[in-house]
Amino acid sequence: MTAPLIALVALLAGCSEPDFSDAEKKTIASLALSALPPLAPDTTNRFADQPGPAAFGATLFFEQRLSRDGNVACATCHRIDRQFQDDLPQAVGVGRTNRRTMPLAGVARDAWFFWDGRRDSLWAQALAPLENPLEHAGNRTFYAHFVATTLRDRYEHVFGPLPDLAGLPENAGPLGNAAERAAWDAMSQEQRDAIDGIFANLGKALAAFERTIVPQETRFDRFADALASGKAAEGDAALSEDESAGLKLFIGKGTCSTCHNGPRLTDGAFHNTGVPPVADLPQDRGRAPAVAEVEADPFNCLGRFRDGDASACAELRFMVRSGPALIRAYKTPSLRGAATRPPYMHAGQFSSLEAVVDHYATAPASVEGISELHPLTLTPPERAALLAFLKTLAE
Repeated sequence: MTAPLIALVALLAGCSEPDFSDAEKKTIASLALSALPPLAPDTTNRFADQPGPAAFGATLFFEQRLSRDGNVACATCHRIDRQFQDDLPQAVGVGRTNRRTMPLAGVARDAWFFWDGRRDSLWAQALAPLENPLEHAGNRTFYAHFVATTLRDRYEHVFGPLPDLAGLPENAGPLGNAAERAAWDAMSQEQRDAIDGIFANLGKALAAFERTIVPQETRFDRFADALASGKAAEGDAALSEDESAGLKLFIGKGTCSTCHNGPRLTDGAFHNTGVPPVADLPQDRGRAPAVAEVEADPFNCLGRFRDGDASACAELRFMVRSGPALIRAYKTPSLRGAATRPPYMHAGQFSSLEAVVDHYATAPASVEGISELHPLTLTPPERAALLAFLKTLAE
């Protein structure tokens, strides 16, 4: 068999050795799931890695009665069969929200939560939807009474005895409607503290469960591991010629890995990439207003419901608080599994990966603030190759 024919047969079999430089191989290895370090402990949540709280948190995660209308659970938007998201442009709980549901695999490794980073721990994040009028739409005494009447034994097995709730209003909270806020204000500080303690524990249990949701290995990971070991990638670890070319673009000319880096393919930071607003949604300025919200959150790292000491709070103490870079800046989402979960961006602005690639290539100006993107010339074959590679992150 002649040399050209041998090369052709190898290519058709998907076993051709990709032509990556040593520097490219190092970058590719850094993106593999095998490069993910062990999950660091969350010292702000002493229950974070305990099986009992995680099991209790799983119960809470799927409990629809933790909502004003009895129809919305965390799992309503974070669907277990859809990578813990819901395929909708904007999530729908009790009402339609303003942003897309983010998948949960590996979320425990983030420093900031939600698209805008308005919470600074996984357990504080878990609390926000419970009081959001468009998501669960509940209030703090409602949740305390529900736990006391429905889940008392399980709660007390993990967290100890519940306080006496006799005489407390059924519905009261600092973020509810006018009647609920008035009822909350009428409670004593001791009563409010007791309710807040129960509420914080629910978040810590939910976080313990969510810490168990991890990214799954993909065909790209198997390829990256084979490449790092010096072995020829074979079978479902091999990349096609288009996929290899797309990987080169991803870490090179396309500059995708500038933000989509590390084993989770996200830098966890906030960027303005000129994504257009959605016409019928309220104004959304991204990270800019979220800074004040996370600082005001009574359940943030510097608050009194944190376990451990304040040494864990460096992110909050030293976060960037102002500046044009925060305007319409949103957190970089992980690309793991992204090919199978359109639409894309923080409010589902783009219905396909093709539209996402086109946006990043054309780099339109932002409607407010300054986009970090610069126009990028990609030929049709290059676009096709990049899309082909992105699909290996979901197979």
